[in-house]
Amino acid sequence: MTDDQLLRYSRHILLNEIGIEGQEKISGSHALIVGAGGLGSPVALYLGSAGVGHITVVDHDTVDMTNLQRQIAHTMDRVGESKVLSVQTAIRAINPEVEVTPIAARADAALLDILVAEADVVLDCCDNFATRQDINAACVKHGKPLVSGAAIRFDGQVCVYDPRDANSPCYACVFPPDTTFEETRCATMGVFAPLVGIIGSMQAAEALKLLSGAGRPLTGRLLMLDGRSMEFTEVRIGRQATCTVCGVAH
Repeated sequence: MTDDQLLRYSRHILLNEIGIEGQEKISGSHALIVGAGGLGSPVALYLGSAGVGHITVVDHDTVDMTNLQRQIAHTMDRVGESKVLSVQTAIRAINPEVEVTPIAARADAALLDILVAEADVVLDCCDNFATRQDINAACVKHGKPLVSGAAIRFDGQVCVYDPRDANSPCYACVFPPDTTFEETRCATMGVFAPLVGIIGSMQAAEALKLLSGAGRPLTGRLLMLDGRSMEFTEVRIGRQATCTVCGVAH
Protein backbone atom coordinates (compact mmCIF):
# COMPACT_ATOMS: atom_id res chain seq x y z
CA MET A 1 0.00 0.00 0.00
CA THR A 2 1.48 3.35 -1.05
CA ASP A 3 1.78 6.45 1.14
CA ASP A 4 -1.05 8.07 -0.83
CA GLN A 5 -3.26 5.03 -0.28
CA LEU A 6 -2.44 4.96 3.42
CA LEU A 7 -3.56 8.58 3.59
CA ARG A 8 -6.67 8.13 1.43
CA TYR A 9 -7.93 5.11 3.35
CA SER A 10 -6.60 6.15 6.78
CA ARG A 11 -10.06 6.39 8.36
CA HIS A 12 -10.79 2.78 7.40
CA ILE A 13 -7.35 1.64 8.51
CA LEU A 14 -7.94 3.20 11.93
CA LEU A 15 -10.92 0.89 12.44
CA ASN A 16 -9.84 -2.27 14.28
CA GLU A 17 -12.42 -4.28 12.36
CA ILE A 18 -10.87 -3.29 9.01
CA GLY A 19 -7.25 -2.14 9.40
CA ILE A 20 -4.66 -2.44 6.65
CA GLU A 21 -5.51 -6.09 6.00
CA GLY A 22 -9.20 -5.38 5.52
CA GLN A 23 -8.52 -2.38 3.30
CA GLU A 24 -6.21 -4.48 1.14
CA LYS A 25 -9.00 -7.03 0.76
CA ILE A 26 -11.35 -4.23 -0.34
CA SER A 27 -8.78 -2.90 -2.80
CA GLY A 28 -8.25 -6.35 -4.26
CA SER A 29 -11.96 -7.04 -4.74
CA HIS A 30 -14.37 -6.91 -7.67
CA ALA A 31 -17.94 -5.70 -7.15
CA LEU A 32 -20.75 -6.07 -9.68
CA ILE A 33 -23.49 -3.42 -9.51
CA VAL A 34 -26.65 -4.14 -11.49
CA GLY A 35 -28.48 -0.86 -11.98
CA ALA A 36 -27.03 2.67 -12.09
CA GLY A 37 -30.06 4.60 -10.84
CA GLY A 38 -31.29 5.65 -7.42
CA LEU A 39 -29.75 2.74 -5.51
CA GLY A 40 -26.81 2.18 -7.82
CA SER A 41 -25.65 5.78 -7.50
CA PRO A 42 -24.78 5.79 -3.77
CA VAL A 43 -23.58 2.20 -4.00
CA ALA A 44 -21.13 3.06 -6.77
CA LEU A 45 -19.92 6.28 -5.14
CA TYR A 46 -19.31 4.68 -1.74
CA LEU A 47 -17.64 1.55 -3.14
CA GLY A 48 -15.48 3.75 -5.34
CA SER A 49 -14.53 6.11 -2.53
CA ALA A 50 -13.76 3.12 -0.27
CA GLY A 51 -11.32 1.82 -2.86
CA VAL A 52 -12.93 -1.34 -4.21
CA GLY A 53 -10.36 -2.22 -6.84
CA HIS A 54 -12.67 -3.16 -9.71
CA ILE A 55 -16.31 -2.13 -10.12
CA THR A 56 -18.48 -3.36 -12.98
CA VAL A 57 -21.70 -1.40 -13.53
CA VAL A 58 -24.50 -2.71 -15.76
CA ASP A 59 -27.43 -0.61 -16.98
CA HIS A 60 -28.99 -0.13 -20.42
CA ASP A 61 -30.59 3.26 -19.66
CA THR A 62 -29.53 6.86 -20.25
CA VAL A 63 -29.61 9.80 -17.85
CA ASP A 64 -32.93 11.67 -17.88
CA MET A 65 -33.93 14.93 -16.21
CA THR A 66 -36.37 13.06 -13.95
CA ASN A 67 -33.47 10.98 -12.57
CA LEU A 68 -31.69 13.96 -11.04
CA GLN A 69 -34.10 14.24 -8.10
CA ARG A 70 -32.47 11.17 -6.49
CA GLN A 71 -29.78 9.57 -8.71
CA ILE A 72 -26.83 11.45 -7.24
CA ALA A 73 -24.11 9.99 -9.48
CA HIS A 74 -25.55 11.88 -12.47
CA THR A 75 -25.47 15.58 -13.31
CA MET A 76 -27.23 18.07 -15.58
CA ASP A 77 -24.42 18.07 -18.12
CA ARG A 78 -24.68 14.30 -18.50
CA VAL A 79 -28.40 14.16 -19.36
CA GLY A 80 -28.75 11.91 -22.40
CA GLU A 81 -25.50 10.08 -21.64
CA SER A 82 -25.35 6.38 -20.81
CA LYS A 83 -25.86 5.92 -17.08
CA VAL A 84 -22.93 3.54 -16.78
CA LEU A 85 -20.57 6.04 -18.43
CA SER A 86 -21.94 8.76 -16.15
CA VAL A 87 -21.24 6.59 -13.09
CA GLN A 88 -17.75 5.84 -14.39
CA THR A 89 -17.08 9.59 -14.64
CA ALA A 90 -18.43 10.16 -11.12
CA ILE A 91 -16.26 7.43 -9.57
CA ARG A 92 -13.14 8.61 -11.40
CA ALA A 93 -13.67 12.13 -10.04
CA ILE A 94 -13.54 10.73 -6.50
CA ASN A 95 -10.99 7.93 -6.85
CA PRO A 96 -9.10 7.56 -10.15
CA GLU A 97 -7.36 4.40 -8.86
CA VAL A 98 -10.54 2.34 -9.15
CA GLU A 99 -11.02 0.33 -12.34
CA VAL A 100 -14.58 0.81 -13.60
CA THR A 101 -16.05 -1.40 -16.30
CA PRO A 102 -19.25 0.16 -17.71
CA ILE A 103 -21.59 -2.20 -19.53
CA ALA A 104 -24.41 -0.39 -21.33
CA ALA A 105 -26.69 -3.40 -21.81
CA ARG A 106 -29.77 -4.98 -20.33
CA ALA A 107 -28.80 -7.42 -17.60
CA ASP A 108 -30.30 -10.65 -18.93
CA ALA A 109 -29.63 -14.16 -17.64
CA ALA A 110 -26.86 -14.90 -20.15
CA LEU A 111 -24.91 -11.72 -19.38
CA LEU A 112 -25.36 -12.13 -15.63
CA ASP A 113 -24.08 -15.71 -15.79
CA ILE A 114 -20.78 -14.34 -17.11
CA LEU A 115 -20.49 -11.25 -14.92
CA VAL A 116 -21.51 -12.81 -11.61
CA ALA A 117 -18.91 -15.54 -12.00
CA GLU A 118 -16.18 -12.86 -12.16
CA ALA A 119 -17.32 -10.85 -9.11
CA ASP A 120 -16.61 -11.16 -5.39
CA VAL A 121 -19.87 -9.50 -4.38
CA VAL A 122 -23.02 -8.63 -6.33
CA LEU A 123 -25.30 -5.68 -5.61
CA ASP A 124 -28.86 -5.78 -6.91
CA CYS A 125 -29.83 -2.15 -7.54
CA CYS A 126 -32.31 -2.83 -10.34
CA ASP A 127 -36.01 -2.04 -10.45
CA ASN A 128 -37.77 -5.10 -11.83
CA PHE A 129 -38.67 -8.52 -10.44
CA ALA A 130 -37.52 -10.64 -13.40
CA THR A 131 -34.01 -9.22 -13.34
CA ARG A 132 -33.81 -9.69 -9.57
CA GLN A 133 -34.60 -13.38 -10.08
CA ASP A 134 -31.95 -13.71 -12.78
CA ILE A 135 -29.37 -12.04 -10.54
CA ASN A 136 -30.26 -14.36 -7.67
CA ALA A 137 -30.11 -17.49 -9.84
CA ALA A 138 -26.63 -16.54 -11.07
CA CYS A 139 -25.44 -15.82 -7.53
CA VAL A 140 -26.70 -19.21 -6.30
CA LYS A 141 -25.11 -20.97 -9.28
CA HIS A 142 -21.70 -19.37 -8.76
CA GLY A 143 -21.78 -19.15 -4.95
CA LYS A 144 -21.54 -15.35 -4.79
CA PRO A 145 -22.95 -13.17 -1.98
CA LEU A 146 -25.82 -10.92 -3.06
CA VAL A 147 -26.71 -7.60 -1.44
CA SER A 148 -30.26 -6.78 -2.47
CA GLY A 149 -31.98 -3.43 -2.04
CA ALA A 150 -35.32 -1.98 -3.07
CA ALA A 151 -37.12 1.34 -2.59
CA ILE A 152 -40.47 2.75 -3.68
CA ARG A 153 -42.55 5.64 -2.34
CA PHE A 154 -41.44 5.88 1.34
CA ASP A 155 -40.66 2.16 1.77
CA GLY A 156 -37.28 0.47 1.47
CA GLN A 157 -35.69 -2.87 2.22
CA VAL A 158 -32.24 -4.44 2.22
CA CYS A 159 -30.98 -7.99 2.78
CA VAL A 160 -27.91 -10.14 2.19
CA TYR A 161 -28.33 -13.52 0.52
CA ASP A 162 -25.16 -15.59 0.77
CA PRO A 163 -25.15 -19.06 -0.85
CA ARG A 164 -21.83 -19.81 0.88
CA ASP A 165 -23.78 -19.98 4.15
CA ALA A 166 -25.80 -23.20 4.45
CA ASN A 167 -28.43 -21.41 6.55
CA SER A 168 -28.82 -18.38 4.29
CA PRO A 169 -31.91 -18.10 2.11
CA CYS A 170 -31.67 -16.90 -1.45
CA TYR A 171 -33.86 -14.14 -2.88
CA ALA A 172 -36.26 -16.75 -4.29
CA CYS A 173 -36.80 -18.26 -0.83
CA VAL A 174 -38.36 -14.96 0.23
CA PHE A 175 -39.85 -13.86 -3.09
CA PRO A 176 -40.66 -17.01 -5.15
CA PRO A 177 -40.22 -16.60 -8.92
CA ASP A 178 -43.80 -17.71 -9.62
CA THR A 179 -45.26 -14.95 -7.43
CA THR A 180 -47.86 -12.90 -9.30
CA PHE A 181 -48.12 -9.23 -8.45
CA GLU A 182 -48.33 -5.83 -10.07
CA GLU A 183 -44.89 -4.32 -10.77
CA THR A 184 -44.44 -0.94 -9.10
CA ARG A 185 -42.08 1.68 -10.55
CA CYS A 186 -40.88 5.11 -9.51
CA ALA A 187 -42.26 6.60 -12.73
CA THR A 188 -45.82 5.83 -11.64
CA MET A 189 -45.61 5.47 -7.84
CA GLY A 190 -42.95 8.05 -6.97
CA VAL A 191 -40.07 7.71 -4.53
CA PHE A 192 -38.79 9.85 -1.66
CA ALA A 193 -35.36 11.08 -2.81
CA PRO A 194 -33.30 10.42 0.36
CA LEU A 195 -34.79 6.92 0.70
CA VAL A 196 -32.71 5.50 -2.16
CA GLY A 197 -29.66 7.14 -0.59
CA ILE A 198 -30.34 5.44 2.75
CA ILE A 199 -30.94 2.00 1.24
CA GLY A 200 -28.10 2.31 -1.28
CA SER A 201 -25.67 3.39 1.45
CA MET A 202 -26.71 0.38 3.51
CA GLN A 203 -26.07 -1.87 0.51
CA ALA A 204 -22.60 -0.39 0.11
CA ALA A 205 -21.93 -0.92 3.83
CA GLU A 206 -22.98 -4.57 3.64
CA ALA A 207 -20.81 -5.15 0.56
CA LEU A 208 -17.75 -3.61 2.24
CA LYS A 209 -18.36 -5.73 5.35
CA LEU A 210 -18.52 -8.86 3.22
CA LEU A 211 -15.36 -7.96 1.32
CA SER A 212 -13.30 -6.95 4.36
CA GLY A 213 -14.67 -9.45 6.87
CA ALA A 214 -15.73 -6.67 9.24
CA GLY A 215 -18.82 -6.91 11.42
CA ARG A 216 -21.88 -9.11 11.02
CA PRO A 217 -23.64 -8.95 7.63
CA LEU A 218 -27.41 -8.86 7.15
CA THR A 219 -27.42 -12.49 6.02
CA GLY A 220 -30.84 -14.01 6.57
CA ARG A 221 -32.25 -10.75 7.95
CA LEU A 222 -34.63 -8.68 5.84
CA LEU A 223 -34.45 -5.10 7.08
CA MET A 224 -37.43 -2.93 6.11
CA LEU A 225 -37.63 0.84 6.49
CA ASP A 226 -40.75 2.98 6.71
CA GLY A 227 -39.43 6.38 5.69
CA ARG A 228 -42.58 8.17 6.89
CA SER A 229 -41.87 7.36 10.53
CA MET A 230 -38.20 6.40 10.03
CA GLU A 231 -38.81 3.04 11.69
CA PHE A 232 -36.93 -0.17 10.88
CA THR A 233 -38.44 -3.64 11.06
CA GLU A 234 -36.27 -6.76 10.90
CA VAL A 235 -37.59 -10.12 9.74
CA ARG A 236 -35.39 -13.19 10.16
CA ILE A 237 -35.59 -15.62 7.27
CA GLY A 238 -34.05 -19.02 6.58
CA ARG A 239 -33.37 -21.19 3.57
CA GLN A 240 -36.48 -22.92 2.28
CA ALA A 241 -36.06 -26.62 1.47
CA THR A 242 -38.72 -26.31 -1.23
CA CYS A 243 -37.11 -23.29 -2.94
CA THR A 244 -36.93 -23.84 -6.69
CA VAL A 245 -33.52 -22.14 -6.86
CA CYS A 246 -31.50 -23.14 -3.79
CA GLY A 247 -33.69 -25.78 -2.11
CA VAL A 248 -32.63 -29.38 -1.32
CA ALA A 249 -33.92 -30.71 -4.65
CA HIS A 250 -31.85 -28.17 -6.55
